[in-house]
Amino acid sequence: MIDTFLFDLDGTLLPLDIDHFMKIYFHEMGIAFSDIIAPEKLFKYIWTATEAMVQNVEHKTNEEVFMDKFSKLIDGDIDVYKKRFDAFYDSGFLKTRKSVNSVPIMKESIDILIDKGYQLVLATNPLFPRKAIEHRIKWAGFKPEQFSFITSYEDSHYCKPQIKYYEEILKEINKLPHQCMMVGNDVQEDLIASSLGIQTFLITDYMINRDEGTIECTYKGTYEDFYKFVQNLEPAA
Repeated sequence: MIDTFLFDLDGTLLPLDIDHFMKIYFHEMGIAFSDIIAPEKLFKYIWTATEAMVQNVEHKTNEEVFMDKFSKLIDGDIDVYKKRFDAFYDSGFLKTRKSVNSVPIMKESIDILIDKGYQLVLATNPLFPRKAIEHRIKWAGFKPEQFSFITSYEDSHYCKPQIKYYEEILKEINKLPHQCMMVGNDVQEDLIASSLGIQTFLITDYMINRDEGTIECTYKGTYEDFYKFVQNLEPAA
């Protein structure tokens, strides 16, 4: 029986305009680093280091992979950049809030699941530091403490759609696949969890399907459909 729900963040608990988000994100990042690196170089190096995180299959934290790759690209002291990144997520990053919305009915769904005794995990792609993820959790109308486990780039060793990402979560929360359901909007990154035996619920309001291939999931529907789904669930054992 399912007793644990894994939730994606962006496009699932937190609807966002990804193009608007990226425009604000890189604009503010460019300003924050303008005195030590040209924006064009910074953006290129960030994308390269991010791709290294996504492709990594070694047992290294995403932060280690990112910073190792980034340090080889820059002409400067990586510690200076680390401090600048840390400060950015408390300042310029906050302006990306303009690109996001909240979904009251998802907040109600979460409240129902908590009342029924289900364990909740925030299974967001861990490309950002913990503080950036917690900002976005709050923007969506939730509290970090509502989730028993949150993936972030300081602690996670893999990214979506690596299956090792989901294996690591199961190990961390001490659950078997059949006890869990992954809820997300990304066909490639979220539904891959089903290959482990995890049930899946595809949220279609902000669905991402990069190759427009066949969609295979346990359940599929809108935010409203998911709300009705959790209403009808029996309390967790």
